Amino acid sequence: MDGTPPDKNAPAAPAGRTIDIGGIMHAIPHRYPFLLIDRVVELVENVSAVGVKTVSVNENFFQGHFPGHPVMPGVLIIESMAQTAAVLVVETLGPSEAGKVVYFMSVEGAKFRRPVMPGDTLRIHVVKERNRGNVWKFHAVARVDGIAVAEATFAAMIMDQKAGDQRADHT
Repeated sequence: MDGTPPDKNAPAAPAGRTIDIGGIMHAIPHRYPFLLIDRVVELVENVSAVGVKTVSVNENFFQGHFPGHPVMPGVLIIESMAQTAAVLVVETLGPSEAGKVVYFMSVEGAKFRRPVMPGDTLRIHVVKERNRGNVWKFHAVARVDGIAVAEATFAAMIMDQKAGDQRADHT
């Protein structure tokens, strides 16, 4: 804060909701060891969400990435962005959409600014840029202690698990 009083005429920021791990597991099908967010805070339907991931030294990927110097893989940071976005989509579309699968269509402008290590808490800020039908586009920034560690713009297609399963049977 800079000591300036808030502008009383400024529009109020939308109040966000919090979703715990149970709500996340209801919304998206990911499970351990690939569930990469612990809770969603500040969710504003059809606008944005902040996912939180507490990175533990016990994460299975640290066994090989890298022994003696554990670093969270960048692709898993992007996956945590996608999972946060998926919860935002389900919460926007309503409970009938729970369990939908989000398939990446594109990832653009991915940047990794510093390593994420055990003990870090990722705050994944996801903003919906647009959607048309079942295709959604997002911009996300992951931060640790307020400092950006990664960012990306990505598009995803939202599908029923059964539709994805049927497609997989044909390929």
